[in-house]
Amino acid sequence: MGILDTTILPTAADIEAASQRLLGVAVRTPLINAPVLDALLGARVFLKAETLQRTGSFKFRGAYNKISSIAPERRAAGVVAYSSGNHAQGVAAAARLLGLRATIVMPSDAPRAKRERTLALGAEIVPYDRNIEDRAAIASRLVTERGATLVPPYDDPLIIAGQGTIGAEIVEDLARLGLKPDIVVVGASGGGLAAGISLGVKARVPSAKFYTVEPEGFDDTLRSFKSGRRETNTRMSGTICDALMTATPGELTFPITSKLIGQGITATDTEVARAVRYAFEELKLVVEPGGAIGLAALLAGKLDVNGKVVVGILSGGNVDAELFAKLIT
Repeated sequence: MGILDTTILPTAADIEAASQRLLGVAVRTPLINAPVLDALLGARVFLKAETLQRTGSFKFRGAYNKISSIAPERRAAGVVAYSSGNHAQGVAAAARLLGLRATIVMPSDAPRAKRERTLALGAEIVPYDRNIEDRAAIASRLVTERGATLVPPYDDPLIIAGQGTIGAEIVEDLARLGLKPDIVVVGASGGGLAAGISLGVKARVPSAKFYTVEPEGFDDTLRSFKSGRRETNTRMSGTICDALMTATPGELTFPITSKLIGQGITATDTEVARAVRYAFEELKLVVEPGGAIGLAALLAGKLDVNGKVVVGILSGGNVDAELFAKLIT
């Protein structure tokens, strides 16, 4: 692997630019405080409900920031992305708003709801087997054949900056209450969300501590923090958190998360299921397993948050009805 060109890493200024592009397009999602959760954890707990974002997840932010930045002369060839579902929907929605053709390389076992919504947004789906095929290679071939623009799920400065607008909103909304975040808990897959939010928050509140949360057995980010190099998961299936099964942290995201975060924890599928159920019963929110993993870690008592101002990210709410019914019962 070559030396990374750090000049392409996004900055706080890129997040500010993304905020302007997304103004009036993306939903400024609420930062929810539930007294029942405060009492349970002995902390002031706020949940950033990206479940209420366009397409039901944070992914719309990065996708729109990237696609809206494509030069006019390149737009006719369309965009190509690869995703298990949330990024797919974000790209499809952003492309439709901007009048571009979208093609998504999606695993054949992706949740049905995510496949159907991606198609409904006008995108073409190219299916693949996530256990034996390389989605990036398939997408690269399509980009070459069509002259299209690749919209990566996380390893792109504009994608990271788009997700970083969440961090800026968190700080602004807490400031209105006279508060600053002490601890931020965020799910990690390729690292675009964690990198973006940590950039957005720490530019304004350097003292904030971050923790990534990953499914048990898919802790490539945590192991990478410990070793100082990008580690790889040995399998690409086997958790209910389908949105968090990337093989390894991103080449661009890892330098950011290792510097600004550097610590993480894991949650079991059982703990995640409990969090999905808790969000439904107590908070009246529909959260998909991958989107609930930060809440899962908090509910499981894996961090000492007593007396702190804590923010958890509910990153998505796109869950099949059958699975959701099973988890909440």
